[in-house]
Amino acid sequence: MKKFRESLFNFETFDIKLDTEFIGRNFIYSEEVESTNSFLLNNAEKLDVNGTVLLAEKQTRGKGRNNSIWHSNKEQNLTFSILLTDKKYFEKFFNIINFATSLAVSQAIENIYQLRTELKWPNDILINHKKVAGILLESSSKGSKISKLVIGIGVNVNQTLFQGNFNIAPTSLKNELSFNVEREKTLAEILNIFESNIEKSLTKPDDILKDWKLKCRMIGEIISISADGHVKDGIFVDLDNEGFLLLKTRDKIEKIHFGEVSLL
Repeated sequence: MKKFRESLFNFETFDIKLDTEFIGRNFIYSEEVESTNSFLLNNAEKLDVNGTVLLAEKQTRGKGRNNSIWHSNKEQNLTFSILLTDKKYFEKFFNIINFATSLAVSQAIENIYQLRTELKWPNDILINHKKVAGILLESSSKGSKISKLVIGIGVNVNQTLFQGNFNIAPTSLKNELSFNVEREKTLAEILNIFESNIEKSLTKPDDILKDWKLKCRMIGEIISISADGHVKDGIFVDLDNEGFLLLKTRDKIEKIHFGEVSLL
C-alpha cells in the first residue's frame, strides 16, 4: 500500500477494515487529479496491477455519465476508481460489472448505516429518492478487444450543501444520518463487497441481476427515457440477461442500452 504525506484519510483504519484478496491491495492516494478514471486509463502501462484503487480528495475534471461533471467537495467524500486488468471479469459479462458495482455500494451503505437504498437504472444509488452515489465505467482497448476496465465511483459522504442543477436532487450519508461518517470504513466495506460481487458475476450473473432488481422500484412502472435528445415513454418491464432495460411501448418491447430514466 502506497502512503503519501499526512492526510485526513486514515490509512491504518482503512487497511484494518479492508478484507480483500486483491481489490485495493495496490492503493494509491492523491490529493488532486483531473479524473481518477482518466488517471488509471492514461497510466495503464505503469499501473497494470489488477484491483488497483485510486482515491483522490479532489478531481478538477470529475466525470459522470453522458459527459456530465461530477462535483465533489475536497476531503468530504469518496471519489475513487478501481482498475481491472484480468479479462475474465469483462470479456463475457462486461455490463454485469456495472450492476455488481452499484449493488456493492448499496449493500455497503445498508450494512454499515442501516439506511434503505434504492437502485436506479443503469447505475445510480438513491436514498429517499435522492442521489447519494454514481458510477462510471470506462475502458481501453487493443484492436477490437477491451484490455482494461476502470470503474469510477463517487459517494457523497460528509458534504451537506450542493450547488448546481441536477436531474436528481443530491444527498449525502451525513445529510441522511445527521452525523459525520467515517470514510475509511465506508470505502473498505464497498471494496470488500465489490470483490465478492465481481467473483459472483463470473459464476452467477443472474443472481447479481436478481439482487439488483430487488432494489429497483421502477420496474413495472411507467417511465420516460431520454437519450441523445430523444424521449421514449413506456413500462419498465424487466432487465434482460445482460442488464439492458426492456421497455414496453404500445405493441412491442424494446431493448434500451442507455439513457436517463425518470418516473411519469
